[in-house]
Amino acid sequence: MSSEFDEAVLDAFLEQQEKLFPEPVAENREEAEEFLKDSMAVVVDSIEEACDYLDELGMDVADMEPEDIAEAEEVFAVGDGRFLIVDV
Repeated sequence: MSSEFDEAVLDAFLEQQEKLFPEPVAENREEAEEFLKDSMAVVVDSIEEACDYLDELGMDVADMEPEDIAEAEEVFAVGDGRFLIVDV
């Protein structure tokens, strides 16, 4: 788990941010990075790590399939197997 945001993570957030918010909260990588740092977002290396992290946050994930976790509004697929989780 990491709070470092590389270009792939920032681009994934910029492309998918309307999944979580009704309108964009960032228009470029710099704004995206600032928002993600402020919201204490994390990057995990797999869907299993995403499940574990969400469970630690208190989300009831016991009966959810990995595909359901990946589609949760606060979970963003980076495209390389990693996932960004925005805790709002």
